[in-house]
Amino acid sequence: MTSSIRRSLAAAGVASALGVLSFPAMSADPASADDLKSLKEQVQKQQRQIERLEEAQARQAQTQPPNPAQPAPPGSSGCASTREFFATDCPLTWHGITVFGVYDVGVGWVSHGLPENGFNYEGESLINRNGNHSQFVVAPNNLSQTSLGIKGKEEFLHDWFVVFNASTGINPQSGQLANMAATNTTNNGLPRSSYSITGDGARAGQPFNDEFYGGVSSTYLGTLTFGRQRALGTDAMLAYDPAGGAYSFSFIGYNGTMAGGGDTEDTRWDDAMKYRVAYGPVHFGAMYKFVEGSGGCYSASATWTAATCTGEEPHNTAYGFDLGADYVLGGDYGKLSADVVFQHYNQAISVVNPLLGPESLTQPYQSTLNSINTNPISGNNLIGTSNTEYGIVTDNNAVMAAARYTWQQFKLFAGYEHIRQTNPSNPLGVGASAQGGYLLSGVEDNNLDSPKIVQIWWTGVKYAYDDNTDITASWYHQLQNDFRVPSTCSPKAGFRSSCAGTLNEVSLYADHHFTRRFDVFAGVAYSDVSGGLAIAIPHGPGVPYYHNNNLAPTVGGRFTF
Repeated sequence: MTSSIRRSLAAAGVASALGVLSFPAMSADPASADDLKSLKEQVQKQQRQIERLEEAQARQAQTQPPNPAQPAPPGSSGCASTREFFATDCPLTWHGITVFGVYDVGVGWVSHGLPENGFNYEGESLINRNGNHSQFVVAPNNLSQTSLGIKGKEEFLHDWFVVFNASTGINPQSGQLANMAATNTTNNGLPRSSYSITGDGARAGQPFNDEFYGGVSSTYLGTLTFGRQRALGTDAMLAYDPAGGAYSFSFIGYNGTMAGGGDTEDTRWDDAMKYRVAYGPVHFGAMYKFVEGSGGCYSASATWTAATCTGEEPHNTAYGFDLGADYVLGGDYGKLSADVVFQHYNQAISVVNPLLGPESLTQPYQSTLNSINTNPISGNNLIGTSNTEYGIVTDNNAVMAAARYTWQQFKLFAGYEHIRQTNPSNPLGVGASAQGGYLLSGVEDNNLDSPKIVQIWWTGVKYAYDDNTDITASWYHQLQNDFRVPSTCSPKAGFRSSCAGTLNEVSLYADHHFTRRFDVFAGVAYSDVSGGLAIAIPHGPGVPYYHNNNLAPTVGGRFTF
């Protein structure tokens, strides 16, 4: 702009000079000396105008950000240069295909932890039933799951697009695929005092343990996809959790009970169809999971054998619905978002970690009745115990309501979920499939004397201290009822995991972005349990947690692309 101004004014000055200089030559006017003096003054005046405009433009450039980069031309990468990749959040896109990922790792200390396990992707911030000593730990995946993926959206007709996503979680501390099931199998047969960290989850070593789906999308008609996908409850958890599902600072992110509608293995559904559509401020979602896997071998007899059990067909269908809205309030009153989600899952599996029963892999772990009076199989095991888990099976219904209010620098969050679990209408048997192709060598189909009711509340606030720094505080509370006969839940009888109990977690952390891609964080989480939720093993008399609380400060860094 400066050069064009200079050129325009200079041209005007030259034209004036030529006009004045040519006039005396033609008229021999004795006033030509005065004309030359006037010409000189005009040129000087125009020169001062140029200088003032240049100074004004320089001041404007200092107070305003540079013009945004123009979109990359079709067929090229979303990032025009290496510098732009590190300085902005431009996507790595080529012909509609985008490569994306996260690397998140830190260090921490836990007051009641366990030896680390390279398959564990959630760290040790939440209280663990077997945690027995304080220690420093390498903390994986604190704010985000370390992951790598590829996704695409390419138009094939006007307003119609092909979409796909293939992504997987990786453990930054070991380089292994995220595989919570393996944390159990590596502890099978060991005494409790020798366990490393164990848990349960939907990521069980699958090549694409997050999502693997494809489908079609339209701006007006919505998006329909099929494959392995996040449950509607998982989508809502990520949107309405103040900590965004951060394993180190969020109970509902670390423990997938809420997101999975009752069991953490169901935060992702295989062989599922998912539909999303939005109309104005309102959005709607529906999801259905088709039957897959094996139902195993089952018998209701107390003296069953491998020869007398019958093969079970899986009935692990599931479905869910989501209705929500995003509404911008008038004036300067911010934005309000809310969703209601319903989920139903047949033959949901909760893994009791690790295998329960005799402390030897040569003994029969298989059982088919419940956690008080099990029916073990007679004779040799039906399946090996090296790649198997012990599971409790239920049919689950869950209703969740959540809201988020954004006002200036604040985001306020609140949510509630009611989960009802009953014994399955169709039992599973030994050898039934769990997440990632793992098999159940022990199955409990009659674990509940009455419906198990789990309620979860949460709330929190995220405060934008400045453009680069957020501070987040969260509170989570879980409550379960007595789902055994009342006489088993008295101090005299001794508590069991089937008795009423509570779990609480509070967390506080700060997250600072040096660039759009690189941020560092520091925070602390505290969790505790009481009543039935403080009982470690559901078999026989209650076996309490080693400790009923855990304190876990964590610091780390994250790189996103």
